[in-house]
Amino acid sequence: MSLFADFHTVDDFRQRARRRLPRYAFDFIDGGAGSERALARNATAFARVELVPRLGACHAQQDLSVDCMGQRFEVPFGIAPLGLCGLVHPQADQMLARVAARCGVPFVLSATSNTPLEQIADALGQAPWFQFYAPKSTSAANSLLDRAERAGCPVLVVTADVAAPGKRLRDLRHGLKLPLRPSLGNIVTTLCHPHWAARRVLAGPITFPNLAMPGEDQAALSFSSLMAWQTGGTLDWATLARIRERWPRKLILKGVLAAEDAQQALGLGFDAVVVSNHGGRQFDSAPAPLSMLPAMSAGGIPAASLLLDSGVRSGEDIVKAIAMGAGMVFLGRPFLFALASGGEAAVEHLIALLKQDVARAMSLLGMVSVAQAGQWREKGMYGIC
Repeated sequence: MSLFADFHTVDDFRQRARRRLPRYAFDFIDGGAGSERALARNATAFARVELVPRLGACHAQQDLSVDCMGQRFEVPFGIAPLGLCGLVHPQADQMLARVAARCGVPFVLSATSNTPLEQIADALGQAPWFQFYAPKSTSAANSLLDRAERAGCPVLVVTADVAAPGKRLRDLRHGLKLPLRPSLGNIVTTLCHPHWAARRVLAGPITFPNLAMPGEDQAALSFSSLMAWQTGGTLDWATLARIRERWPRKLILKGVLAAEDAQQALGLGFDAVVVSNHGGRQFDSAPAPLSMLPAMSAGGIPAASLLLDSGVRSGEDIVKAIAMGAGMVFLGRPFLFALASGGEAAVEHLIALLKQDVARAMSLLGMVSVAQAGQWREKGMYGIC
């Protein structure tokens, strides 16, 4: 019997992660910006969508696979870029990348990962998709683009919704800094999690090997300050056009919420956009990405160019996003909850659960392939309650 036989939902993994991580580490994953209204809106948007089942389909040859950015994947969901995974486990980036490769799902390595891009590529035998921010230093930005190209990354995901670091109150109240220098209260919660603490101490300080920060004392930086440096560069349309000219492979713009911005990005030659509010971690007043999909589809943007993240917590959520216009769906926090719950085995179990839920929802809707989700858009077979 699986060690996770009693885990049936993302929240099951979340509750285990809450018990196994120090409070400041759990809150870094779980929290959002400001009063966390955007975080709540993301979940509410999915809860309000209803899908209308159709009868008479034959499910003997059900196909969950999708084509995305020139690659074929076994399921219509993937692992979003996740920064500072070392708070969960020192080998978190490698573990997530390995599971993704085994399970046939896309994996985006964060620019703020705690493992070098090249090490991930060597371990997998192929380069992952790679997230790119716009650092304050132009030379640092060019260096990172060169590294991603040399490593052979097939897709570059330019993240644009970080013009300023989000005000994440849980992190500020915990005084989260790197290297970890917990307050008295945080020391108590750390000592209550000896296995986590031992792994963290033996692994050494958390570093960001994909970021070059000349003249900066990384040891004195808060994570918020680090993100401010890493994301403080100019990322206007002229800069995005230059990135498109420079990058020779598939290119995605992440953090798009306005249909006009999505159309402009595609007009510049970007291959796709990720409709995202950064999981509610940047701007508390941002709308839920799911609610913005209909306008983008109505504007003529094809599903192949519309990806989505933020607020996805189940296989049915994945199907809802696809039915409303997305061609691929990404999840972030759920995979860190799973990793904290039980390492790679737990992540594999979560992927299997999501795959089963997607298949079940498709069967109940009368869909035999993910491509059929377009019928729900064309015939208006979804509603907002």
